[in-house]
Amino acid sequence: MTTTEPQLVPLNAIFAEDFVQILVPVMSNNTIAELAGAVAHHTEGRRVPKRDLPHVVFHNGKRLDPSLTVAEAGIGPLDHVRVEYEET
Repeated sequence: MTTTEPQLVPLNAIFAEDFVQILVPVMSNNTIAELAGAVAHHTEGRRVPKRDLPHVVFHNGKRLDPSLTVAEAGIGPLDHVRVEYEET
């Protein structure tokens, strides 16, 4: 039986209307929802006004299910993700 340990996955990320791309470290076993929170933490309420809306994550133009892990979503080191507010 092989057990894969969680790996550090540094990501290039941009949040909503922010003009600054940031490098965000996440773990391969973090969920997409946790990834969104990590990206938002560095931007929301600083350069982008905080809004009371959920976050959504896009990778390679595809909206990701928030319950997937980074590894399950196929996100690799230095990939680019975009986090947006979910507009209803």
